[in-house]
Amino acid sequence: MLFLSFIKETFRVIRITLVLWLITALIYPLAILVVGQGLFPLKADGSVIQASEGIERKPIGSALIGQVFSSERYFQGRPSVVRYSQGRKAKPTGISGASNLAPSNPELLNRIIEQANEFGEESIEPTADLIYTSGSGLDPHISLKAARQQIGRVARARGIKEDDILPLLNRFTDGRFLGIFGEPGVNILRLNYALDLADTLRKPNQ
Repeated sequence: MLFLSFIKETFRVIRITLVLWLITALIYPLAILVVGQGLFPLKADGSVIQASEGIERKPIGSALIGQVFSSERYFQGRPSVVRYSQGRKAKPTGISGASNLAPSNPELLNRIIEQANEFGEESIEPTADLIYTSGSGLDPHISLKAARQQIGRVARARGIKEDDILPLLNRFTDGRFLGIFGEPGVNILRLNYALDLADTLRKPNQ
């Protein structure tokens, strides 16, 4: 009897394990996939921004991941030690995180001073989000103050008026989470792509 009871309990445990596996490994993930693709397809696919190249569309990045912009024609985002792939030939890194350099590390201090001096030469106040990296290295936003200070430089580089940039700046400013948490932030990738798109639409009329 003891052996039969053991066999019975063993099969019971196996059945429970299979049911839980079916629910957690198949039914639940598929349900989340269907809901995500049905209600939030852009976010479910990684919030990838597609740029038009003739009849083709090329992914230029994710609105959730910050990128490095060095040209004066673009707004510069938050510095990062992460280098994600940009373009078809770039090699992806697939990592995130900070540099883990201590505040007393000379390498960190030199980088901050160098970046602060570069912004100072452009008459831009080196705000914290322009010289300090985020903990994840993924932050795609900068503060409104940091973005507004760069309007003059971007306008001069593109040969347009500052007033032409302000509507786009306001358009791509994300508000506080749930209206109360955090501070408004400007999505740099979306803003820079919109500026390029506006330049393309403006050229035929010039």
